[in-house]
Amino acid sequence: MMAVPSLDGVTARVPVLWRALAAMFVLCGLILLVVESRARILRSGVEIRLKTAPVDPRDLFRGDYVVLGYEIGTIELAGLDGDKAFRRGDPIHVRLGADAEGFAVVRGAFRSRPAGAGTVIAGRVSSTVACRFGEDGASDCGQPNSRLRVDYGLESYFVPQGSGRAIERTERKRIEIVAAVSSSGEAAIKRLLIDGRLVHAEPPY
Repeated sequence: MMAVPSLDGVTARVPVLWRALAAMFVLCGLILLVVESRARILRSGVEIRLKTAPVDPRDLFRGDYVVLGYEIGTIELAGLDGDKAFRRGDPIHVRLGADAEGFAVVRGAFRSRPAGAGTVIAGRVSSTVACRFGEDGASDCGQPNSRLRVDYGLESYFVPQGSGRAIERTERKRIEIVAAVSSSGEAAIKRLLIDGRLVHAEPPY
């Protein structure tokens, strides 16, 4: 019977330099895939305007990234289209509309992506008993509720080193985020504005 060489034996015959180069090319390829995936969202995704909301902990600026919360991050299920039963960690698909000012508001929450027109952003349920936050950042957990806390992957925004002081001193309600949402529901931050003025914009790559 013909002996089949083992994978370890075959690998051992490849010079170390070639193995190192192969590993480097694979790693670079994976990084490029991640970068291109994000760039594709920024290029072709539907733009939405997001009102920010207080977050806990209250320190908005952490090192070189901004910690953000959004009004659409707390969802009151009562009166919405879609499903009513969610557990922590569940994927969630949120159908968005726009208010009179053009900011995104929640129109429905679904366990699987709903059919039909409209912008749908994908997220994950981080809590099934969410408290409301007031303008001063204080939480109100006094009454039972059917609110969900949802993360969309937009909660951390990296900024150039040393440029976050202005953001750190800014009230959350003055900060606006423009995000892009792909057809699959993935989202990425495109711009950060304060009082309607551009502060940071994501490059296409």
